[in-house]
Amino acid sequence: MEEAVSKKSRLSRTLSRVVHIPTSARSKLYKQNRDQNSSNREDSSFGKCCSWQQMSGKSAATGTEMKTRAAYVIKAFIAKLFASASSIKAAYAELQLAQSPYNSSVIQTADDAIVAELQDLAEMKRSFLKKQIDLSPQVTLLLAEVQEQQSLMKTYEIMLRKLENDSKTKDAEAMSLKSQLNKSLNSIKSMETKLNTSGALSILHGVELRDLTHSHFSQALHYALRCVRSFAKVLVREMEDAGWDLSLAVESIAPGVVLQKQSHQIYAFESFVNKVMFAGFNGGDAYGSRQKSFNEFKKLRSLNPKLYLSENPNSQFGAFLRSKYVNLVHPKIECSLFGSLHHRSAVTSGQLPDSEFFTAFTEMVKRVWLLNLLATSCCSQVSAFQVASGCRFSEVYMESVTEEVFIRSESCVGFTVAPGFQVGGTVVQCLVYLSPPPVNRRSTGGQSS
Repeated sequence: MEEAVSKKSRLSRTLSRVVHIPTSARSKLYKQNRDQNSSNREDSSFGKCCSWQQMSGKSAATGTEMKTRAAYVIKAFIAKLFASASSIKAAYAELQLAQSPYNSSVIQTADDAIVAELQDLAEMKRSFLKKQIDLSPQVTLLLAEVQEQQSLMKTYEIMLRKLENDSKTKDAEAMSLKSQLNKSLNSIKSMETKLNTSGALSILHGVELRDLTHSHFSQALHYALRCVRSFAKVLVREMEDAGWDLSLAVESIAPGVVLQKQSHQIYAFESFVNKVMFAGFNGGDAYGSRQKSFNEFKKLRSLNPKLYLSENPNSQFGAFLRSKYVNLVHPKIECSLFGSLHHRSAVTSGQLPDSEFFTAFTEMVKRVWLLNLLATSCCSQVSAFQVASGCRFSEVYMESVTEEVFIRSESCVGFTVAPGFQVGGTVVQCLVYLSPPPVNRRSTGGQSS
């Protein structure tokens, strides 16, 4: 028993050095032990913990109470330590967030909070090393829990602000990239317009009437067809913006033709525009003598079509433009695209609407008109031709606008995209859209003028 009492005394002295228990608390513990010894009752819960407590009730009870309190104190101490670490983490996150964009006041506040918490940690380390931990476990645990939750909330708020800042930055980058994209698209459109405007103007410089060949006509045709495609794209875009069902429009242009890709719809619209623009196209003396037509060609190719029309409203070119617009743009189409018939009224009265649609149309008409003048200037007879739907494909007279895997002798023409031309004894192939060969039907080939 003396040995057990001696061990208890040493344990009590050791815990007393680490955990400073107020004098009032020690007195209360001693009083409880004296009351327990005087009543000769045994604490069953303490008895189950250590066997030597049964041999010395007073000493064992005192040591257990002190040991239990020491455990609570250590638990509260550790909780306070972790809470301080969480506070430092939150303050450091605030410090990082305030770096960009730079906020000096927030940085100073976060720095002060970090310094204060580090000072508290230094004080806790000092008290631990000196074995002078003096705190109330219940109160400290509650305060540590509150501090921990506040730090977590602060950290989450900082993360939320950071995500919001990142989102704003990404939005700004997206807007900047969108602006750059629009500038690039506008630049491309401008370059395309300049190319379409100047491309054909650069050809035939220095060429005299006697030097004209079918190759010169082919070059002018290439630029004219490219202008037709540009206008067709503008037309499709305007129709999409107006809510048109392009599939139904394609079906009305090329009934029964199944397109392999949705992107091939543009070929149907090109076919429609080319059919109107090249209707009645023939060389010879339709527009005057060869020399007169060639002089008109050289004059118009270097002029802005709007400027030329404003100065020559009653010219043959003006009449050609008005007739093509009336035949190409149906009143219902114009009303759905622009909400009125303003373009039609302006064109028929000799005025020139200022819009992307009409600008593309005017440039296209100019190219086709120049091709008419060049055809009239050639010494050889020039005539246009196209092939009917269902005709067998012929490499001599036709060229496919797409690289089809089923191009073979039995492939059939879905529709003609651009007409072909016969310049004297030379054939310029027409552009066609091919469709799979019909089932249980013999396709018939042929040409139609």
